[in-house]
This record gives sequence, structure tokens and C-alpha cells, in this order.
Amino acid sequence: MLYWLFVKGLGPVARWRMNPSSRGVENIPRQGGAIIASNHLAVIDDALIPLTSPRMIHFMGKAEYFEGKGIKGKFQKWWFTSVGVFPVDRSGGSKSLGALAHAREILEAGHLFGIHVEGTRSPDGRLYRGHVGVAKLALETGCPIIPTAVIGSRELQKPGQVIPSKGNSMVMYGKPITVAKKAPDDITHDELRSLTDRVTEAIRKLSGQDYVDEYAQKVKARLQAQESPSDTAEHETR
Repeated sequence: MLYWLFVKGLGPVARWRMNPSSRGVENIPRQGGAIIASNHLAVIDDALIPLTSPRMIHFMGKAEYFEGKGIKGKFQKWWFTSVGVFPVDRSGGSKSLGALAHAREILEAGHLFGIHVEGTRSPDGRLYRGHVGVAKLALETGCPIIPTAVIGSRELQKPGQVIPSKGNSMVMYGKPITVAKKAPDDITHDELRSLTDRVTEAIRKLSGQDYVDEYAQKVKARLQAQESPSDTAEHETR
């Protein structure tokens, strides 16, 4: 599988470039389903985590990665599918729930599933409020959550930077958070929120990030709205 081709074949190059070290790898179960719940600082996070994990991790990927046209689009879809990534429509509603259902199938089949609790990359390096999808998956499957912190990736790959700079990075895996499996209809929103906040706090302790009790997507939208007027004015003066 291409996943292991990347880890074993291209891994030495990636390790030379990003020098990822790890702590707490023993907290990843040797077998059975588990959720790798991490922060998200840069695109390369989804390379650093597999490089430091002894087991294959399945991730969600933007639906756009699977919708390209022509040879490039077909290759991109084939590549992401082969390395364990599956599409998620981030517009919300039933489409997003479908991705969670697929993630549940992965966990129930005894595999590892990776998820970024913030739902998007941090706009400024701080840790933002987590979405409850991680808690929903854990409670519905009874699988443990492994709080995971990626450190240093933002310094290696600034926003908008494609090829990461050479430097050091680290992935820290925390103690598993275990939960009892519950029927979906018995899970309350308060339970989801409480468990999600517990996971996010565990990540914060590992990463040392400042915490912001707001969704990162809202902050990004607000920043984009603030930039738009000046962009428009600059365009009109040309």
C-alpha cells in the first residue's frame, strides 16, 4: 500500500527535512480501534503523525482533493485513497455526517483514525475550541482517544508555504482517554461537549499552546472579512 511506501520509502527524506521526534508512542494501542485526536498547525501535520506512529492512521481529507478533473485529478484521487485518506464535505449537514459514519466503520474494523479536533488549521498558532465529532466517534464506538500534539510544524511550514523548511518537529502522544460505548440516542450534547473539552485540554497540556474558546473557522472568516475591504480598494486603484 502507498501509505507504507510513503512512510518507509519517502520517510527518510521527510525525516531528514523535518526531523520529527516523538514521545508517548507506547500510548498508541498495539491493536484495535483508537482515535488519534490532534491539534492542527500546518499541512505537514498529516505527514508527521504517520511518520511517528507504528500503525497506519486513516485521515479525512477535503472533498476537493477527490474531485479534480483530468489526469492530475484522477492521480490525486488515487493517491489520497491509497494512503488512507477519505473525502469529507466540510459544508456540514448530512454530507459531513456521512464522513463520520465512514470513520466509525474504520474504528469498528479495528483501525486507527486520525482527526484534528479544531476542524481546520490554527490561524495563528494557538489552540482553538474543539468540534464534538471526536467525542461522538468515541462514545458511539467505545474506542479510546489518544490526545496528540504536533509541535514545531508551523515554524517549518508557514501559512501558504508549500515545501517545508528544514528543522525540527515533535509529535507527543498522551495517555488514552477511555470511554464507555453508548447508543447514539443516549448521548447528550453536554456529554459531547464535556468530552471534547477534556480532549482539547489534554492536547493543550501536551503542546503548551495558548487556548482560545472560539472555533477557528469563525476566526478565519472574521479575518478574511476584515481583509476584503482593503483588497477591494487596492484593486479599484489599479
